[in-house]
Amino acid sequence: MSERSAPEPEPTDVRIATRFFAVSPALRPYLSTIYLTEVSVPAGSRVDDYLHPEWANLRFIEGELPLASLGGAPAVATPRFVATGPTSTASYFAAGNMRVWGIGIVPMGWAKFIPLAADDLADRFCDAAAHPAFAAFVSLGETLREVNDVDAAAAMIDAHFCALLRDAPPDDPAILAAHRALVDHDLATVADLSARLGLSERTVERLSHRAFGFSPKLLLRRQRFLRSLARFMLDPSMAWIDTIDHHYYDQAQFTRDFTKFMGMSPREYAARPKPILGAAAKARAAAAGAAVQGLHKPGG
Repeated sequence: MSERSAPEPEPTDVRIATRFFAVSPALRPYLSTIYLTEVSVPAGSRVDDYLHPEWANLRFIEGELPLASLGGAPAVATPRFVATGPTSTASYFAAGNMRVWGIGIVPMGWAKFIPLAADDLADRFCDAAAHPAFAAFVSLGETLREVNDVDAAAAMIDAHFCALLRDAPPDDPAILAAHRALVDHDLATVADLSARLGLSERTVERLSHRAFGFSPKLLLRRQRFLRSLARFMLDPSMAWIDTIDHHYYDQAQFTRDFTKFMGMSPREYAARPKPILGAAAKARAAAAGAAVQGLHKPGG
């Protein structure tokens, strides 16, 4: 199934729960949250949903492997340990009975823990167990399978990343400054970003691809879209015209952005069930301060 396919009929007797865990102060510049999603459906059934564009994530999957696709490609079964780079398009997924531990990695964290330019995995996911850039996390997945206590497992993930800090490369303060600028609602143009950072636009372009995965122009466009989408996700009763970010000229421009980033129109998206992301957005906002990871304000 591609991202533009019709929604699958929702099975009855579905239970979905997502829980978010705050990370240690030492990890706040690098990770957004640790989270656990559990899906229970009748045997042979799946629930499907669309994940908005976001920063990178590592996910450890137990149970049935979900089907997933990016950018309208055919959906395929994910690996058990899947790394997804930063995205500028919606991710389609169809989940059976599964339990998923996830770690949201913001740009500072990508530069800190992943020896790979962010644009090398932008809009892609891979089998992290077979990719050398993620070798430091393979043992974590093996250990998680042996732990049933949820709080203990979250603490174990946190401790694993804290231990990696000892030998990690030094921080690049320009990445943190750029991320803080991107989540500023008043920032509108690449020229504004360049001035905020005190760097040439060419330098900002290189930094943006290496640490954030995309050009600064696309990132700014993505941010204004995510601000609009987040308002709707927190209150689906709102009309789209009331959610639109103030940097949009008009509703037509917003609709073009929505179609680019989500692969469907706002009307089509509003009509679809959101069995996983609908509740998760509210839970994430309560636990981490933002409904979507792309709007997460970096710590540090």
